Amino acid sequence: MMQKTTISSIKLILTTIILVTAVLGGTFFAGTFYPNKWTTVKIEKEFHKKEVSEVIYLGLTQPEFTYNDRKTFINTLGKCVDYLNFTTDRLSRVPTTIIIAMAGVESNWGTSRFATEGNALFGVRTWDLSTPHMKPRENPDAIFGVKKYKTKCDSVKDMIRILNTHPAYEKFRIEREIQLDNGKWEYKKLLVGISAWSTNPKYRDMIWSTIVDNNLP
Repeated sequence: MMQKTTISSIKLILTTIILVTAVLGGTFFAGTFYPNKWTTVKIEKEFHKKEVSEVIYLGLTQPEFTYNDRKTFINTLGKCVDYLNFTTDRLSRVPTTIIIAMAGVESNWGTSRFATEGNALFGVRTWDLSTPHMKPRENPDAIFGVKKYKTKCDSVKDMIRILNTHPAYEKFRIEREIQLDNGKWEYKKLLVGISAWSTNPKYRDMIWSTIVDNNLP
């Protein structure tokens, strides 16, 4: 069994090398030996496909989301984000620090009713009441509900999807691309682009304070 596993691993590595070599070869013959941005992105995507294949091959699953205080909540949420990053293209990832800070504020560090009963860490609303949801206790007749999830990690996955697709967060995506090119996160600038997540005009300042107060990396 060990020999078969080793052979499969070697085949996976060889396939990756051949694939990357082919991409670089095509780039060379196209006259772009020094990869331009489009080529770099293409290579990264091919590598990511192999990462996902490896995750599936290894049979990795969502980590258990168990916690009993703020510190364990932060650690557990970090493991969830690490897991999700395996199946999220690098250019579409959201900094773990921002995810943790937003989840902390929105769910009171996993202790809110929406978090404990509906696995909802970010208070995502839905107006499609056929979607599993919970009504606000103070407004049971509301025309919207807060989405429920099978797991808390699923809630994180949906939050990342929203930031990557909703028009309200285009500025966030533009700034993220700039920072990825620079190779350094600047959270204050990124937070400008997530202001639409809350009607509170000081929301981005709240998230920044949460990052600083909790010494999030």
